[in-house]
Amino acid sequence: MNTLEFSNEIAKIILSKKGYDVKILDLRKLTSIADYFVICSADSDIQVKAIADEIDMKLSKKGIKCLHKEGELALNWVLLDYFDVVVHVFRKETREYYGLEKLWGDADIFEIKDEVSEEKKEE
Repeated sequence: MNTLEFSNEIAKIILSKKGYDVKILDLRKLTSIADYFVICSADSDIQVKAIADEIDMKLSKKGIKCLHKEGELALNWVLLDYFDVVVHVFRKETREYYGLEKLWGDADIFEIKDEVSEEKKEE
């Protein structure tokens, strides 16, 4: 599985836990710290924890270990480092404050939608 496919798999896990405003930032041409950032928002610290735990659990079951975690105590911003892919799970207001999408504004950004939710909105 390449890093973009891996990023998309993480995005699906996020959507399964009702994370929203999911974006994948392609950093390959900009930095060597990671190939991709996967960023999402959550409405509460409980939801931030649920999303981060679900990502960690589902990937661990596939033998993919998280190299580093940060923010598990405050739960405003949890970072999960999978070497080439770094996941940022934000409380909505914390995400707005730090503005990673603006900081990495030269990155190609892919917005990931929950197709089921989108279909319900159209009905």
